[in-house]
Amino acid sequence: MQNKFNYPLLERVDTEIGRHYLDSNNELVPSVTTVLSRTSSSKSGIDQWRQKVGDLEADRVIKQSTDIGTAVHEAIENYLNDNEWDNFEEETDQIMAKNMTYKFISDGLKGIDQIWGLEVGLILDKLYAGTADCVGVYNGVPTLIDFKTAKRIKKREWIEDYFLQGCAYANAHNVMFETNIQQIVILMVDRDLLFKEFIIAPAEFNHLTLKWKKRLIDFDKKFKVTK
Repeated sequence: MQNKFNYPLLERVDTEIGRHYLDSNNELVPSVTTVLSRTSSSKSGIDQWRQKVGDLEADRVIKQSTDIGTAVHEAIENYLNDNEWDNFEEETDQIMAKNMTYKFISDGLKGIDQIWGLEVGLILDKLYAGTADCVGVYNGVPTLIDFKTAKRIKKREWIEDYFLQGCAYANAHNVMFETNIQQIVILMVDRDLLFKEFIIAPAEFNHLTLKWKKRLIDFDKKFKVTK
């Protein structure tokens, strides 16, 4: 861990539209995940799935995935901070989260050379904010790193919003701290303990940044919120 930057603490405000934060002018800005979820073209597929399985089952599946993901993220953060990380309970979902964390440690974290920050707040006044899993150096390159858990490893073409999220965070970091992060790395482990690394290089980063900016403009037109 290298504490190179002074990351801000974000003040969260939940609205009818979704999660927002207060910027330095005390104005509401949307979270990156709120922008992406509210401008997603795949929402109809989620709605169809919910109608098919029913609200009760859909809520159960979503809660299980969220609980496992949260447990894994907390364990990874503790591990990378050299803190005790194996604090899982002896119940099915926790055991699954423990095994997935082991897979991240054994296979997924080897490329991380330096860590500049974990769970860091990033914010651009009047635009957006959010919390990035990890910022640092990956295989010698300044990188925005995200840890993802999944029921099954996803195809690259299915996870463009993950890449857009990373680009949003990287661009915010570059503006805030005059860095030049143009690489995004998504590290994913599924419940079968398969690991997959997805890398966005600079050429694709610029293309995805333009897509992110368009999504942000679309969101602003539809859902602009003021305090």
